[in-house]
Amino acid sequence: MKAIGYAKAGTVAAAKFIEFEQEPAPLGPYDLEVEIHGVSMNPVDTKLRANVMPEDTPKVLGYDAAGIVTKVGTATSRFKVGDEVFYAGDITRPGTNSAVHVVDERIVGKKPKTLDFAEAAGHPLTALTAWELLFDSLGVTENGGEGESLLVIGGAGGVGSLLIQLAKTLTKLTVIATASRPDTIDWVKKMGADHVINHRKPLDGQIASLNLSPKYVAALTGTDGHLKAIISLIKPRGTIAFIDDPVTLDIKAGKQKALRFAWEFMFTRSMFNTDDIDQQHNILTRISEMLDNGTLLSTVTANLGSISVDTLSEAHRLQETGRVIGKNVLKGFY
Repeated sequence: MKAIGYAKAGTVAAAKFIEFEQEPAPLGPYDLEVEIHGVSMNPVDTKLRANVMPEDTPKVLGYDAAGIVTKVGTATSRFKVGDEVFYAGDITRPGTNSAVHVVDERIVGKKPKTLDFAEAAGHPLTALTAWELLFDSLGVTENGGEGESLLVIGGAGGVGSLLIQLAKTLTKLTVIATASRPDTIDWVKKMGADHVINHRKPLDGQIASLNLSPKYVAALTGTDGHLKAIISLIKPRGTIAFIDDPVTLDIKAGKQKALRFAWEFMFTRSMFNTDDIDQQHNILTRISEMLDNGTLLSTVTANLGSISVDTLSEAHRLQETGRVIGKNVLKGFY
């Protein structure tokens, strides 16, 4: 089967993306073989390409996909051949930038019927991250949060776009999002943010001017530069959840406020085969329903065309500009 991988860690140019032939992975008992019709770009793709050297063969990235089930493992029960599915994959297995991909059915959901394959592929990783961040890491409950507020730092990215929507549709939280350009400000307002502040200016002063003290902070980007302000502005006994990779993380200043700190990493359940791994199937089932009934707006803003060495390289380049709003997607090999 066809696949696109990179030969060397580094910049997009140095990585030397190439198209090559490889055999599909063998099916485990809970696995599905999926014919890939759509993929998307996430920051994890660029981080791995820049830092992880391939071993004997080119490394295939891609951690979002939508496609059609072509084979099922012996212990599968949720899907059958011919089902249309979408999912975010497993970082310990080969990626989805291939014609055929093998994935554990317990982290797979049925593709939204109202979206084409490429657009559907733009949602699993960010939706799972946003959902787990809100309900697992921050500890908010559905229909909970009345009288409290959530600060989303980096509201116009893929995770932020869905986090704002989930908080507004499934909880009673007031949502404050950060954005710094006219187009990103308009976007986070479209996603449902109640207030918008500028993450290029001091956050604590802007929060004070709103007469709010968030109990929850989702630190999605720029944590190195924002942590001091976050600790200053957050409500005592509040919770801060991170998804980025700060170089330093000095949380001692949070002791007097008795703050809780949490990490969200979407791949944890599949990486460690946790007892609740099928929770990701359940989440994607809900996300698919919400996209189909219009409760959630699609966060895909650009389809870059059919996957190829050139279009995948361009997707990596655009992601690294830091100016992508929502998600960029690609049509698969089929």
